[in-house]
Amino acid sequence: MKKKNYINNKELYLHMKNYKEMMKEDETTKISNYIGQAILLICNNLSRKPNFSGYSFKNEMVSDAICDCVTAVNNFDPDKTNNPFAYFTQVAWNAFIRRIDKEKKQNAIKHKNYLNSVFNDMIDVDINHIKSDDISLQIVDSYEKGLTKIKKNSKLKGIEKFQEK
Repeated sequence: MKKKNYINNKELYLHMKNYKEMMKEDETTKISNYIGQAILLICNNLSRKPNFSGYSFKNEMVSDAICDCVTAVNNFDPDKTNNPFAYFTQVAWNAFIRRIDKEKKQNAIKHKNYLNSVFNDMIDVDINHIKSDDISLQIVDSYEKGLTKIKKNSKLKGIEKFQEK
């Protein structure tokens, strides 16, 4: 028995094409309920993938993805592609990745602030802080190593060129 897809891509394409034609006539046209429901389904189902299942901020990921997809509706070009499902899935995927990066950065900042406060108050250090400091050091270190990899892969600009030499 063939598994039924949760979104009919052909029907979504027809709705998107109809929406784009209506936008040419009136720029204040709202997206149809079908397009909105499709976006909700895509974002919610993508959050259930194993890649994204373990995050505590999954609701924020889905919210970001929905906002980005609704914003990206106007950028969809039915003349270039007939696959709006893949288009919205990619937009949602990118929103998820951006949220994960934001949360990693916030986590590293939080642990760095903690470490700064602990090392500034070294007089009051006890054995329990040392274990949590190790975890914080690992989190901050792994985040900063990731940043240096990104910097090495990107081209140096402006003052960074001068400093590198």
